[in-house]
Amino acid sequence: MKIQLLNFTQNPEETVAQAARLCYSDRGIGELKKATVGDKSDRIIKKIMELGHYSVLEHVSFTFGIEGISRVTSHQLVRHRIASFSQQSQRYVKVGEKQEYIIPESIEKNKKELLLKFRKLSQACFSLYHEMLAEGILAEDARYILPQAIITSIIFTANARELTHFFRLRCCNRAQWEIRELAISMLKLVKEIAPNIFKDAGPPCLTGPCPEGEMTCGRPWRKENDS
Repeated sequence: MKIQLLNFTQNPEETVAQAARLCYSDRGIGELKKATVGDKSDRIIKKIMELGHYSVLEHVSFTFGIEGISRVTSHQLVRHRIASFSQQSQRYVKVGEKQEYIIPESIEKNKKELLLKFRKLSQACFSLYHEMLAEGILAEDARYILPQAIITSIIFTANARELTHFFRLRCCNRAQWEIRELAISMLKLVKEIAPNIFKDAGPPCLTGPCPEGEMTCGRPWRKENDS
C-alpha cells in the first residue's frame, strides 16, 4: 500500500479560521484575513471544534493518491459519497502478466491448505482472464473473472469535514483491517498539514465513550496509533 498527499488547500487552517470569523463578525473579508493568522487561527479552530461548528471545515480539501489496495477496500472507500474518486479502469487498463493481489494476514498465516488454495484460485482467475483476452474477448468482459483481491489505484479528494467523518468510522479498531490501515496512514499525512483541524480526528473513543456497546474492542486507540 502506498499513500501520497497529492494536493491540498493552501493555508487550510487560516482558511477555516477566516470562514469561522466571518460568521460572527461584521468586518470585511480582507480585515478578517489579516486577523486570522498564526496563533489566532489556532485558537479559533480550537473553539469551533469545541462548538461543533464543522461546516467551516468544508472550505478546505485534500487529495490523496492511493496505490496497492485491493478492490475490496476501494469498494468500501467509494461508499463515502461526499468525496470525489478517480479509479484505474479495468475496462481500459488490461491487467498485466504480473499477478498482483492482496492476501489478508489471516490467510497468509495459514501455511496449510487455505493459503495454497487461495493462491491457486487467484492464479487460475488471472490465467483465464489472459486466455479470454487472447481469444478476442473484450477486457471489459474478461474482467468479470478477476478476483476482488486484485490491486487497484485511486485518487481520492474530500473536504476536511468529510475526512473527519471518514476517520471516525475507518480508524476504529473494528473497521476492516485494510481500510483501517489506509485511514490511519491518511490521518498521519493530514495531521502534518493541519494539526489543529485533525487534532482529535480518529474513532469516537478519542473524545467520548465507545458507541459500539457490547461490540467494543476495549483497546485504547491513541496509544496504538499516535504518530
